[in-house]
Amino acid sequence: MSVGTGSTSTAVDVRIMTRAELALHGVALDAPVRRPDGAGPSGDGHVLVDGANAALPTNPASPYRVRDGKVWLGGEDGHLTDTGLALIPVNRPKFYDLVTADGTPYEHIARLHGADVLATTVVQTCIRYAEADRCRFCTIEESLRSGAAVAAKTPAQLAQVAEAAVRLDGIRQMVMTTGTTTGPDRGARNLVRSVRAVLEAVPDLPIQVQCEPPGDLAWIQALHDAGAATIGIHVESLDEEVRRRWMPGKSTVPLAEYEAAWDEAVRVFGRNRVSTYLLVGLGEDPDELIAGAGKLIQRGVYPFVVPFRPMAGTLAARDGIPAPTAELLTYVTEGVAAKLRAAGMSGADQKAGCAACGACSVLQSAGG
Repeated sequence: MSVGTGSTSTAVDVRIMTRAELALHGVALDAPVRRPDGAGPSGDGHVLVDGANAALPTNPASPYRVRDGKVWLGGEDGHLTDTGLALIPVNRPKFYDLVTADGTPYEHIARLHGADVLATTVVQTCIRYAEADRCRFCTIEESLRSGAAVAAKTPAQLAQVAEAAVRLDGIRQMVMTTGTTTGPDRGARNLVRSVRAVLEAVPDLPIQVQCEPPGDLAWIQALHDAGAATIGIHVESLDEEVRRRWMPGKSTVPLAEYEAAWDEAVRVFGRNRVSTYLLVGLGEDPDELIAGAGKLIQRGVYPFVVPFRPMAGTLAARDGIPAPTAELLTYVTEGVAAKLRAAGMSGADQKAGCAACGACSVLQSAGG
């Protein structure tokens, strides 16, 4: 397979390629809402591109500039070309101005993602964060080292912040992820408590929970019974060699456990209410990645395709591993989006979660 053999002559393809370039290389913009580090893609500014959530690197060296609400591509001669994309920064939310009774800033408990998503890492530590076990793309504990988060958020804190975010800033969904804990539930127990507390404060708020496959699959039913609307069980790669190289600790959980967890989650939550991350740029064959995404879709699982980026604080950045090319990201994104469309699955149809938000991916731009 030769990446880029498909047509790139249509306006749609060029638009997707531009979005891929932005996702990888960012835009020269001082965004008011940023996510410096954490459990997922970070180092981003949160903006709206053509009205859709987007998390883009804020990169002064990027050839992309924003003028009068439009994205322009700068040439070596200084000439700016209109890309046809509109971009506006997300405003700083009002709930960031609040603190708890013990003086903890709300921003250290949960953050705004995109324009209308509240996200939190309930437990900001992970049993796999020692260098020998760490996922090479992860910065979950860097938020603690920088003082931007508290290690463990209580259900009461999360309920307090969620209520304020909905009331003051019109938050429409929430994402709760967690570092992996020592118990056999792998963090699901804390998520159950947190979902219940938030929904007591804000009964109609759709919530996605995210965790590794729990050792006892009954926790998936418990998460649904607590009120979670969707669930993310993130594998990042379906290639065993890639998993061992990039996720030495997490890869000790066999793919068979993920498959069992996905199937149980689809049974409990429903088709297209379960998602998993697939990272582009870890060395996996792109056609095999697309084929694997197709098998997930057949299971009823939404494959949320996201570009790997060597973020500050990661082992990958330390070792100089580059991000994928925009051509590769576009190829995989278009291939997966076509399979999603054929199956009638859309991230926008999910009530909450990464696929519903779409900010860290280019899939929604490609019709997925």
